[in-house]
Amino acid sequence: MTAHRLTIDIYSDVMCPWCLIGYGQLTKALSDLEGEIAAEIRWRPFELNPQMPAEGEEQEAHLQRKYGRPAEEGAALRGQMKAIAEGAGVSLSYEGEGEAPPAMMWNTRDCHKLLTFALEQAGPEVQTALKLALFRAHFNDRKRLGDRGVLLDIAASVGLHRAAARAALDDPELEARVLAEEAQAWDMNISGVPAMIVEGKFLIPGAQSPEVYVNALRRVAEKTRAAAQ
Repeated sequence: MTAHRLTIDIYSDVMCPWCLIGYGQLTKALSDLEGEIAAEIRWRPFELNPQMPAEGEEQEAHLQRKYGRPAEEGAALRGQMKAIAEGAGVSLSYEGEGEAPPAMMWNTRDCHKLLTFALEQAGPEVQTALKLALFRAHFNDRKRLGDRGVLLDIAASVGLHRAAARAALDDPELEARVLAEEAQAWDMNISGVPAMIVEGKFLIPGAQSPEVYVNALRRVAEKTRAAAQ
């Protein structure tokens, strides 16, 4: 039997640990569904902090300011997230050499412009490779994702032409498309990420367990098969 093909659009931000965890869980689900369901994954923009200044903000200070939680609670939550991430087959831990630099939050508008460029110019597989490279740079390498030179290095590492990527970052029409997609997310009542839209209309909110993704994708596959008959 030929695997049933589904398109999954993932609204996500590079700064979001639950987005990486959700992707890890989704990957496990798709592995369980191998031969039954095949998915084309596309990443859509969602900025958690669109007003973040270019110099960024220290992560814990940002979270305390935004959510008003004490540092002890934040440390406990980070420990829980790291354990959940390991179970999902992904990592939120610093993996570079030497002492870990401070964990930071960055403005991600340029990240989303590069991701949109990658999808339009190179397709969903290269876009996913870029998204994972950005996740790795942020969580594991703690690179300065507000720096265009860093972003262009990452783009080149997945095979994107550096000069074309630089031009994309300066393209006002590309930025307008990113902003239009973000507005579309709000129109669909997406106010948090990850949010996965299957076949353009079935929403799976949040980072779910592999079992939840398996069941949800099977239900969508059944509905789309029935609609096609």
